[in-house]
Amino acid sequence: MKLTVTVNDAPFTATLADTEAARTLADMVEEQPVTLTLSDYAGFEKVGPLGFDLPASDRQTTTTAGDMVLYQGDQLVLFYGSNAWSYTRLGRIDDLSGWADALGSGDVTVTLSPAE
Repeated sequence: MKLTVTVNDAPFTATLADTEAARTLADMVEEQPVTLTLSDYAGFEKVGPLGFDLPASDRQTTTTAGDMVLYQGDQLVLFYGSNAWSYTRLGRIDDLSGWADALGSGDVTVTLSPAE
């Protein structure tokens, strides 16, 4: 399963994880793209509310740049650094070229849509 993750105006392709949360998210995005605002947290991730809950299956995870995870069942987290915490995996950005620059500093607008 693939998803397009557009950060501001920069599109990236993500491969979704084999989790119930990722499948549910893909189904929702097929019906209508999801746009949200993510804010910087601790200098290694962008996080923000999805506006809906997804089925969580949290487990202790060490993330790296490009990981997409679900936090607390209703928050999307995109990593440009690394962290270890209890998350549900959603997917991973396929090509990190320009990823850190796109996330930049401050808030970003992210749109999740079906991969073309």
